This record gives sequence, C-alpha cells and structure tokens, in this order.
Amino acid sequence: MKVPIAHNDGNYTCDEATIADLEKNRQVIFRYTTPDGSDDAAGNPNGSMNNIAGICNRERNVAGLMPHPERAVESALGSSDGLVIFKSMVEALVGAAKATA
Repeated sequence: MKVPIAHNDGNYTCDEATIADLEKNRQVIFRYTTPDGSDDAAGNPNGSMNNIAGICNRERNVAGLMPHPERAVESALGSSDGLVIFKSMVEALVGAAKATA
C-alpha cells in the first residue's frame, strides 16, 4: 500500500519486552517497507522500532498507525490504497452485526 505519512519526527518506540510481546502476539499490523516490499531500514522514514507503522491490541479491535490512509482514498489524491483499510473496517462491522443478529 502506498499511504502518505505526516508525522514529522514521530516514531514508534518501546522497551524490548513490549516489542517482543507485540511480535509474538502478531499485533504489528503495518510496517514501513521499500517500494518493492522489503522490510528493512531503507524503507523506514522515521527510525521506528522494527519498522513499525501500526499496531493493534490483543483483541484486534483497536488499531493505531502513523500513516494516514484517509489521505489516500481517491486516485485524485495520488493513491486510493487507503480505501482498502476503510472498506475492511466496514466489512468487519457488517460481519459482526450479522453474527449477532
């Protein structure tokens, strides 16, 4: 996905125990990569630990991310890649509503 960033000098940092826990529980949901998808320092614009761009809680119902998918929802904005995130949220909510109906 190509999604704009606008965090100036912000980056994700935490202690080693927390990063190990996030990785173990598959809570890292977005990483900075190079255009070819390589997960290495060359694609990391801000020095974020483990190239982390977004994480979620263990229940996977709350997410926080540094990129701005809302700035990439129309081709006129330069990318519509962010729309995938919002569509997946709608699908999850509709699925959850059907499951409880």
